[in-house]
Amino acid sequence: MRYLPLTDTDRQQMLGAIGAGSIDELFHDVPEKARLDDLIDLPRHQGEQEVERQLSRLAAKNTAAGDVPFFIGAGAYRHHIPASVDHLIQRSEFLTSYTPYQPEISQGTLQYLFEFQTQIALLTGMDVANASMYDGSTACAEAVLMARRITKRSKALLSGGLHPQYRDVAETISSFTGDAVVAKAPAPEGQENLLDMIDEETACIVVQMPDFFGHVHDLRPVAEAAHEKGALLIAVVPEILSLGLLQPPGDMGADIVVGEGQSIGVGLNYGGPYLGLFATKQKYVRQMPGRLCGETSDADGRRGFVLTLSTREQHIRRERATSNICTNSGLCCLAFTIHLSLLGEEGFIRLAALNHDRACALAEAVGEIPGVDVLNDAFFNEITVRLPVPVDPIVEKLATQNVLAGVAASRLLPGRPECDDLLIMAATETNSPSDIAELVSKLKGALQS
Repeated sequence: MRYLPLTDTDRQQMLGAIGAGSIDELFHDVPEKARLDDLIDLPRHQGEQEVERQLSRLAAKNTAAGDVPFFIGAGAYRHHIPASVDHLIQRSEFLTSYTPYQPEISQGTLQYLFEFQTQIALLTGMDVANASMYDGSTACAEAVLMARRITKRSKALLSGGLHPQYRDVAETISSFTGDAVVAKAPAPEGQENLLDMIDEETACIVVQMPDFFGHVHDLRPVAEAAHEKGALLIAVVPEILSLGLLQPPGDMGADIVVGEGQSIGVGLNYGGPYLGLFATKQKYVRQMPGRLCGETSDADGRRGFVLTLSTREQHIRRERATSNICTNSGLCCLAFTIHLSLLGEEGFIRLAALNHDRACALAEAVGEIPGVDVLNDAFFNEITVRLPVPVDPIVEKLATQNVLAGVAASRLLPGRPECDDLLIMAATETNSPSDIAELVSKLKGALQS
């Protein structure tokens, strides 16, 4: 069906029905200084073909991640997604807009969510996982709220290695609950003392693994110190593929594990939609936000799936809900589940090993450039390097030469002059040896000019 705009008569009838004299009256609550004086400077109406051509010309100005050597990470990672993933997620058993409240007509959706939960619980080393959150940052904030409900305490301690955007979301949500958030300063070298800051008011300690600067940490000392004070340890994993090689946070004493699942089955997509992961211990399951799918049997004894423990504001009274999150990232869950099923356990571990191998090659090559210092002793597929000059101009210069060298730390940590010379670089299976060689060559040239 084509879109047919309203006529002037239609508009007058609608205004009359609501008692408004003009369309402008509908915006009287918007401050005048916030309103446009005229139409936006865009072409007026055009035919469909003309619009497609214009948009194609605009899109051609973009530099796509797959077109040039690409070393950007910092919470969103480029990985190869098999074509079979996109094919399978479009099957009618799965691709439906229907929310799975009625299990008799949504077994396909419920089953893949159940399998997704199982995968996340296994990867994180936890007892139970939910059917996903919006993204990693909102999952982190929800974990902080959950820790406060469990401990009845009001302070969250955030590591300086936590992604700045995750920190910002946690601080924003906490500002509405009146709870305290204590965020440590950024720790580019990977060294910070969290243990001395844990006290009887601390509800949780939030630590990222690998951290924002790529460092890999042993979480056990933090977990032990937190538990001694009655606090919980929240582990944040923005690169879920890292758990193909690293010890699961649950095995190191984490009470809640959250993260971002974008790396498996979900493309970069200009920043979303992404896939928030959330897992915890069995004893905390009733405080976990979002949906939880369970396995059951029907009247004939056949295996079936249902929604259970959906303690969301849509299902129960708002004041009793664990969260006001109203959905899960269903299609992204499905893509994740299919991709991980295709990889299998062995393939997942091999893919993680390949990522680490490429990152080692990157660290070795970049570390040989005069004046460049690699800050990481232990890492997965991401490193931080210190350049002898401010990073921003270097990144911009390399971009004009069709090399996306990474993320300037100052971009996500503004107002931190100690981070102005830091460049965060990620290498995945999509980076070839020639990509690394081109990066090194052009980085050398940019530093020498």
